[in-house]
Amino acid sequence: MKLPYAKTQSKLDLPDLELILALYRGRTLAGAAERLQVDTSTVFRSIKRIEKDLGELLFERSRQGYAATELGIALAGYAERIESQLEQAREAALDTDTTPSGTLRITTTDSVMHSVLLPAMPKFTERYPQIELELIASNALANLSHRDADIAIRATKTPPEHLVGVRLGRLEAAVYASKAYLAAHRHIPDYRDMDWIALDATLPDHPSQRWRRQHHPKVIPRYRMNSVLSVAGAVIHGMGVGVVPLAVLRDHPLVEIVDGPIAELETELWALAHPDTRHLQRMKVMFEFLRNALDLG
Repeated sequence: MKLPYAKTQSKLDLPDLELILALYRGRTLAGAAERLQVDTSTVFRSIKRIEKDLGELLFERSRQGYAATELGIALAGYAERIESQLEQAREAALDTDTTPSGTLRITTTDSVMHSVLLPAMPKFTERYPQIELELIASNALANLSHRDADIAIRATKTPPEHLVGVRLGRLEAAVYASKAYLAAHRHIPDYRDMDWIALDATLPDHPSQRWRRQHHPKVIPRYRMNSVLSVAGAVIHGMGVGVVPLAVLRDHPLVEIVDGPIAELETELWALAHPDTRHLQRMKVMFEFLRNALDLG
């Protein structure tokens, strides 16, 4: 979109690209300001100046924030590549034989975080003490292009083609109940008639939800939770039966499987990243570590 003033000779420089990238990732003035460690008025004035210099609109403004135009996305892409190459140059300057360092921001679901990732992290931090970890448990899908995270660990059989990564193994799930609950409900021979614990309306398309609706359409859950880890906790404490990944409850002494593993719920676990970051040393060592350290089959 053309702006209502004449385009002048572009003075676009590296700080300008850094600001464009920060606003593209942050999506609001406050988000960009936090990334750049400046105030919001500085971001506002700077983006207005850059757009005036270019004679082009880089971001559409709305109540939801700032959405990059086609040119804004293109310039943010150039800035990402420069950022990645600068990181690689810094690593080369420090000699690739030195210990990997820097910050890695990893996001995954709460169940994968607690049952798969956290148990493996002490060995990683012992091996690479100069790498700082930021671990985020969230059911929301991180936007790796916006650098919401460096690595997203996702359960999927079809990882996005625009990302790079490594397959970490299989994830299986089954219907579980606590031994105490089953003992107290011997008079109910069919688990489908027991108290069901399920995910709530915030996760309507979760595989466990689709499987239950398809195979047990008459089941109405008595309890609803907003996370898989909460479902597992409710099962352990004897509230009823629920679908839980094997990785979460495997070998737990208080529970047992009443149906499964369920073939339709089997999926794969992938560690994924943006292509521009795959050459960074700290990314390489994390991918290699996860590939070898996790025993998921």
